Amino acid sequence: MIHIVTPGNANQYSDAMEQVWRLRHEVFVVEKKWTDLAKPDCREIDQFDTPQAVHFLAMEDERVIGYSRLLPTTRPHLLSDVMPQLCEGERPCGTDTWEWTRQAVARSHRARGKAVNPVSIALLTGIVEWGLASGVRQLVLQMPTLYLLHVVQLHFRARPLGLPQRISGEDILAATAEFDARTLARLRGVRGDTGSVLAPVVQYLAA
Repeated sequence: MIHIVTPGNANQYSDAMEQVWRLRHEVFVVEKKWTDLAKPDCREIDQFDTPQAVHFLAMEDERVIGYSRLLPTTRPHLLSDVMPQLCEGERPCGTDTWEWTRQAVARSHRARGKAVNPVSIALLTGIVEWGLASGVRQLVLQMPTLYLLHVVQLHFRARPLGLPQRISGEDILAATAEFDARTLARLRGVRGDTGSVLAPVVQYLAA
């Protein structure tokens, strides 16, 4: 199931969020070599992990096996404050537009030999479910250019915001990805399950 963590329910997820910080460190610092994010305590927390961030946790029993984060574009976020060079025109901003960042899946749950990772698809399905229920219509993301086709295949209406640039050894592209009920249907079709992925008891915090 996908659990959504906000200040409204964070006290219920203190142990899980500790797992999140360590998973992020393992993926982004140890594996991807983003050494500027390294911390002595092996917990990857950045300036955008504010009370306004919304955290999506894929959990198996009490264990976090995957993670994603959404940031409101009406406040500082990666595209506005860290990688503004990726956007050549007007930067997307609004209460209906959130930035998707820090996608991570535990090594133990990475599907080898499969076109899509089940944990990643579940996380994205949860984000779209939450978005449709919360008045969100599009995501802003920075991704390797090869991922753009995959986003379109999942029935997002993707639009590049500029030309790719070389960042940390990868060609990175900023784009918006609009979604609607058809996107959710496509994600559920890929998963092979029409039911909700969201945990049944979740408190939401209005943006």
